Amino acid sequence: VQLQASGGGLVQAGGSLRLACTASGRTFSSGGMGWFRQAPGKEREFVATTNLVSLMSYYASSVRGRFSVSRDDAKSMMYLQMNSLKREDTAVYYCAVGGVAATPESAYDYWGQGTLVTVSS
Repeated sequence: VQLQASGGGLVQAGGSLRLACTASGRTFSSGGMGWFRQAPGKEREFVATTNLVSLMSYYASSVRGRFSVSRDDAKSMMYLQMNSLKREDTAVYYCAVGGVAATPESAYDYWGQGTLVTVSS
């Protein structure tokens, strides 16, 4: 299973970006999917997790109300829509999949390579 996150880039504070995650060797129809991020000089942290059956998501408090996860079944892609971006959202964003939707990194078996999001003031 290989995951690939894409869609990162440079955006001004208050702007929006949509990250995408594609998978080869696995569908997004079961288990859980997580989004994590790692800011410069910091440890990787949880952003969002989605139950791939119910499509219910849980978000970190720092992004709740601004970020949302969706799925495009036709394209076999998952998205992280990020609105009202703040400078503190600057990080490398990773997507991951595993057997369950959960917040710990240890719940995920496969990880994408990450995509950089830079939010400027």
